[in-house]
Amino acid sequence: MEFRKHPKRVVRHFLGAPIIYSIVIPVVLLDLWVEIYHRSCFPIYGLPYVKRRSYIKIDRQKLKYLSFTEKVNCMYCGYMNGFLHYAVVIAGETEKYWCGIKHKAEKDFHAPPHHDTFMEYGDQEAYLQVVPEKSKNAPQ
Repeated sequence: MEFRKHPKRVVRHFLGAPIIYSIVIPVVLLDLWVEIYHRSCFPIYGLPYVKRRSYIKIDRQKLKYLSFTEKVNCMYCGYMNGFLHYAVVIAGETEKYWCGIKHKAEKDFHAPPHHDTFMEYGDQEAYLQVVPEKSKNAPQ
């Protein structure tokens, strides 16, 4: 609750609220589309479903000591952050299925944790072990 340390920013907080809350519209649409993709394509690919309830948790509004506004804000954050985490996991499972090659290592790039099991960028030998039919045409 970092905002509590800045009581003089109340006006700024109110000005930012419509911007923060307006994001819910495109995120709900994205949520719908991600779920359509997840429920239709994962079975086609033979991938197990990602459990939505393991990522989206909306429960802080039950805390009696929170004000109404705090409860609404907590519900919003529980949904938004939970959904985005859920969507990243679905995207990561998709990336594992279709690619599995790390990006080129660069100082300011933060690779997601699911890349830990990917083959190294530029490791042609590892790639050819996974895709042996390509070895006939591989550059030497």
